[in-house]
Amino acid sequence: MKQRLMTIALATTLVAGGGWWVAGTGNTPTVNGQAIALPGAANAQESDAGEVTIQEMTLGAEDAPVEMIEYASYTCPHCATFHQGVFKNIKEDYIDTGKVKFTYREVYFDKYGLWGSLVARCGGEDRFFGITEMIYDTQSDWSRAGSEAAIADELRKIGRIAGLETEQLESCLTNSDKARGLIEWYQANAEEHGISSTPSFVIDGETYSNMSYGEFQEILDEKLGS
Repeated sequence: MKQRLMTIALATTLVAGGGWWVAGTGNTPTVNGQAIALPGAANAQESDAGEVTIQEMTLGAEDAPVEMIEYASYTCPHCATFHQGVFKNIKEDYIDTGKVKFTYREVYFDKYGLWGSLVARCGGEDRFFGITEMIYDTQSDWSRAGSEAAIADELRKIGRIAGLETEQLESCLTNSDKARGLIEWYQANAEEHGISSTPSFVIDGETYSNMSYGEFQEILDEKLGS
């Protein structure tokens, strides 16, 4: 399946109207002036303010007649509920049948959501959606593990269960350039689509809030002309 890639040139940036500062120097990404420390930050990779390629994570036929984009945070309970219920129905009825191309885009409200993203993306496109499902299924456990170190360890555990090696996970979780690139990528997309809450959805260019499966059906069927 073809995946759209976006190359981000890292720099100190303020996206107009968004209010999200993304620092381009040092090892620690910042949002709204608040440091978003990575697990093992003391050993974080040195930043070279270069370019980072962000891969779109998609499901379904590349030439599907309808495109649906979800904006979600791994720490959002409503997102977990969506993925445990409504999403499974959409996938079965629309994505797997070639009617909808689905793209998942992460939203970063906090450091833990960013850490989850780094773990989910660590296995590449082949493992991304499986790890995402595991993160949502166990959200109430890992997100309440207690200390930052305990939460990071729980996310590492999910990665290892998914088949990632410890060294691979640590490399992903200490990649400050990738973290900043992801934040810039998210903010540019959210600005384009007016995303202010999660989960939010963009269906053929129109932005929608979360809704029931029946409401999704009405919109998707209308887009499909059925």
